[in-house]
Amino acid sequence: MNVELERWLERRGVTVADVAEIVHSLQLPYNPDLTIEECVDSVRTVLGKREVQYVLCTGIALDELAEKRLLPAPLQRIMEKDESLYGVDETLAMGITHVYGMIGLTSFGYLDKVKPGIISRLNDKSTGEIHVFLDDLVAGLAAAASARIAHQDPRATDYSEDGTKA
Repeated sequence: MNVELERWLERRGVTVADVAEIVHSLQLPYNPDLTIEECVDSVRTVLGKREVQYVLCTGIALDELAEKRLLPAPLQRIMEKDESLYGVDETLAMGITHVYGMIGLTSFGYLDKVKPGIISRLNDKSTGEIHVFLDDLVAGLAAAASARIAHQDPRATDYSEDGTKA
């Protein structure tokens, strides 16, 4: 399903490389030797998780249905306006962020506020496209892939039971 999901993302204008660039920018201050290839690998690993696949498919399908004006009222209007109080889009994306722990949640909050890279383009209302879910799902995917890298960093400090460095 990974390859198919990458096609779904590409159909909506998002590539794995776009997400990897965000991951790279998040982790580079903490891991100066990090390569973009490692970030691509991390994004693809997160995409391999079944729960992530289900969340992405659901959000992308809802965005596409909204663009075709196939959702029932009042949901159609909420999606067209990208109603700020809706919150379901962020809630769905948080399912992705939690795959690698709480650090993903803090990164998601940052990405949702700053909207770097592809997230900014997806959030651009002037295109006529509806990405109510996808902008947040991409942020969630980048946050999870970034958290995955942080958890695997061999320079991270391990602590013993008494709180001292192990």
